[in-house]
Amino acid sequence: MDNAVLSHRTTVEETRRALPDPARRGLSRRRFLAGTSLAGMGLAGMGAAGSAALLAGCATSASSGPVTQSAGAITIQSNLSAPQAKASIEALAKGFSEQHGSPATVNTIASETFRTQLPSYLTSNQPPDLYTWYPGSLLRGYARKGLLLDVDEAWQTMGNYPAAFRTLSGDGAGKLIFVPTSYYWWGFFYRKSNFAKWGVTAPTSWSGLLELCRTLQAKGVAPIGLGAGGNTPWVASSWFDYLNIRINGAPYHRELLAGQSRFDDPRVAKVFDQWRTALPYFDPQGTALTFQEATTSLLQGRTGMMLIGTFFADAAPKDTIPDLDFFQFPVLDPAVPLAEEGPTDGFFASSRTAHRADVLAWMKYAATAPAQELYIQNSSGTVLPTNPGARDSGTPLVTKGRTMLAEAKEITQFFNRDSSDALQPTADAALVRFIQKPTELSSILTGWQAAAEKVFAS
Repeated sequence: MDNAVLSHRTTVEETRRALPDPARRGLSRRRFLAGTSLAGMGLAGMGAAGSAALLAGCATSASSGPVTQSAGAITIQSNLSAPQAKASIEALAKGFSEQHGSPATVNTIASETFRTQLPSYLTSNQPPDLYTWYPGSLLRGYARKGLLLDVDEAWQTMGNYPAAFRTLSGDGAGKLIFVPTSYYWWGFFYRKSNFAKWGVTAPTSWSGLLELCRTLQAKGVAPIGLGAGGNTPWVASSWFDYLNIRINGAPYHRELLAGQSRFDDPRVAKVFDQWRTALPYFDPQGTALTFQEATTSLLQGRTGMMLIGTFFADAAPKDTIPDLDFFQFPVLDPAVPLAEEGPTDGFFASSRTAHRADVLAWMKYAATAPAQELYIQNSSGTVLPTNPGARDSGTPLVTKGRTMLAEAKEITQFFNRDSSDALQPTADAALVRFIQKPTELSSILTGWQAAAEKVFAS
């Protein structure tokens, strides 16, 4: 049954036959939404594939640009290619069509292909109308070039949304270019039945984590799965993010990713010193397998746990979801304010859409509680809705994840969302090399800093 995960991987041929589908996933709520550390929400771009467009200009308002409304369906370019996520966005499109009376077509594309092709989509002669994605520096760059629609009209119907989401959705110049619809959390995920079979429990400290790893290793299980191979090397950044915010704190983490500190700083070296103690317990195939393949290994019991976001559940058979649980990344220094990763997802639109009225209608619809609940019902149910009035799936897993984010003092988004798509490949190269050759740390950090300087100077 777990082998079904393998069939969920999107091949190149499937990608060519497929057309994109929308987003979902998100930030953190309660404390995050209350405005704690808006900078930590990632007012910088996310995108782990260095396809960033170097743009400048302004977002197009609903009163400028094309004024005519063309007939035909609006097109939603979606990167939600995992089966359950794809089904959810299609259910959302069907719900919109039934409620609004205008058709919506979902084009689903594998996420990494979508990421690299996004600049081409937006600058083509007839760009798709809507896109699933996340807020940050990449979108602000497109907005400065005038490629994104100002969606302030939709936000006028979203009065119950916390100010933090509004800030996250801005272009940095006073316009709104994004509508958030979901957020999610990261943690060490595992199968409850496997832990029970192995006679182990979730740890609550770093020393407990290492002890768990030693126990699993003695049982012939690779303790920690990774999934940083193929086109998902960015998964390794979760380890860097968490170790940095646990050791040096979220403010320093943001400063580092903004170029205000250096990757060869001794404080960064401390992150890797801590990481090195866990490396002996990583799956030897960790930098060869994609996160989808690593998910299969986790579900089949070849690995014990994996630090990953809840999106991985969309690639898992739905009947395995109740067997999933997670534990929080251990606290390393109680004096460092607790931070968690809580990324946000949603929609943005092309300023050159010929279906402006319908696009804005979609944005308003997607922001509603019923629409977000419909999405969750058709998905793996592991994301949290951004609409304060919407209900999540209510499972113990989701309740636990929501509580963890609500109790965090600060929220970060993820490496490239808190920095830029252009900086992500520098992290991919450095972190994968460290996992493979940890004794070369000094040259790795020197090289990372040099690569980062080129990004910041461009």
